[in-house]
Amino acid sequence: MTDDHQHDHVNHDDLIFSFEFFPPKTDKGAENLRAVRTQLAALKPRFFSVTYGAGGSTQANTLNTVLEIQRDSGIEAAPHLSCVGSSAEQIREILDTYRNNGIKHIVALRGDLPSGSRDLGQFRYANELVEFIRKETGDHFNIEVAAYPEMHPQAPNLKVDIDNFVRKVNAGANSAITQYFFNADAYWHFVDECVKKGVEIPIVPGIMPITNYSQLARFSDMCGAEIPRWLRKQLETYADDVEAITQFGEEFISLLCENLLETGAPGLHFYTMNRVEPTMSIWKNIGLAD
Repeated sequence: MTDDHQHDHVNHDDLIFSFEFFPPKTDKGAENLRAVRTQLAALKPRFFSVTYGAGGSTQANTLNTVLEIQRDSGIEAAPHLSCVGSSAEQIREILDTYRNNGIKHIVALRGDLPSGSRDLGQFRYANELVEFIRKETGDHFNIEVAAYPEMHPQAPNLKVDIDNFVRKVNAGANSAITQYFFNADAYWHFVDECVKKGVEIPIVPGIMPITNYSQLARFSDMCGAEIPRWLRKQLETYADDVEAITQFGEEFISLLCENLLETGAPGLHFYTMNRVEPTMSIWKNIGLAD
């Protein structure tokens, strides 16, 4: 590792830190998110992103959550916008709403097909969505796209997946956030392959704290994130000992984050699951807290 990659105290300003939330479904959930958001805002992230579930109601939830964040936290809010099953007119309307409310940042995704749905809508791929946003709104939005270091679960192979990613970048993305992973080599391999294809935008690693093994295993199988065998075995030995899993998980993810930043990752994007503790502990461990 070259000296210029090493640092004792990370220079926060040059790095892109962000935290992801999901839109709360209940009043209690909304209250919890306000508390979480307030604590995480103190860490001065570049932005908070808000996910988007499939189906109409969550679109409104995402909008409301984003507007509240933007209004109350002083941190830029970035809504997820998924295009599958939507018409150009619907997307145009959403973009207008965001623009009129001072939102300048979007996470552009293809989104999951609603089950049983035959209607892909006008946009089949995220690169078409990125292209449309640029055509409609020029440079107004800072556009994030998703990257899959261990391959998108529906991609036939890694080469096709990287070509798809490059297409999104060339359509006008400003930066990318990866699916979470537990193996830094997978991330660097992906980045190297993208750089060979002329990609210059930052590809920020997505970080998933480990707090619950069965939930993590279920998630990971669904989204194609590999839990290395030794890590699975280690987590299985703790069974339901929440404290042991949390402690081990925190240590493991903190080391992963440290390793990523020391080897030159452009920042970190935390999947918070609307909780403050796991992310905050990792943040302190890696010397980012003042």
